[in-house]
Amino acid sequence: MQEFLQYFFSGLTNGAIYGIIALGFSMLYRSTDLINFSHGEFVMIGALSMVTLTMTLKIPVIWAFFIVVFGVGLLGMVFERLAIRTVKRPEPIVLIIITVGASIFLRGAGMLVWGKNAQSMPPFTPHPPLDIAGARLLVQSIWILVIAILIAACLHLFYRRTLTGKAMYACAINKQAAWLVGIPSKMMILLAFGLSTGMGAVAGAIIAPVTMPAYDMGAMLGLKGFCAAMLGGLGSLWGSLLGGFLLGVLEAMGVGFVSSGLKDATAFLLLLLVLYFRPQGIISAASVKRF
Repeated sequence: MQEFLQYFFSGLTNGAIYGIIALGFSMLYRSTDLINFSHGEFVMIGALSMVTLTMTLKIPVIWAFFIVVFGVGLLGMVFERLAIRTVKRPEPIVLIIITVGASIFLRGAGMLVWGKNAQSMPPFTPHPPLDIAGARLLVQSIWILVIAILIAACLHLFYRRTLTGKAMYACAINKQAAWLVGIPSKMMILLAFGLSTGMGAVAGAIIAPVTMPAYDMGAMLGLKGFCAAMLGGLGSLWGSLLGGFLLGVLEAMGVGFVSSGLKDATAFLLLLLVLYFRPQGIISAASVKRF
């Protein structure tokens, strides 16, 4: 039981991170019908920026967190304005290739700025691990779980209760009709990019104390976040979070009770099964038709 709980806690921690990354994928997809394959690199930038602000510049953690989220979100908006909006024929395959190219560019830029060596930083709060039935739960893991649930709840309220969130929904359903009633669809897409990459920054900032951030960490995290989004339902906020938790727990159990070689294979095996048996995911988002 002790061993099971330890793997379960580890899976919940990783699952919360995958869920936040998956939220970024779903937010952008439901507003623009685009999958950003450079999303993992924004996670990397968030993690390394958090280390730089707290360890090098000695900025308090709470202020560093908000600076990182705002800065990376702004970077995502610049990316949309310069690389996505300027495309003359925005076909899906063209936009996907652009995001893949952006991933390679950002990874190289990360290597030039932070170097090839992994970085480190202490937990948000210096508290010893909690002992629960013999299993150890890091306080940073509690931070990660709480932040993941709070973000999902805030995004749900944003889309359901605010005029801006409803405007983004309207643009997803019919951009031309939204424009006719005075909703700036281009501005909503720009905001979607900012929120999406901001979610990546949140994931990077909270993962920094429990891992060793490096310039090449984004590719695998991005792929696992995409798998979590597909598992839960691409475009569904709560489905993305659920998919992240499920992926994290199954990955941890596979590593603990079967083989450590299954750590990365679990995500892609689940992705194949979902695509084959239930391509809409566990909680499918309402389908919309774009004109």
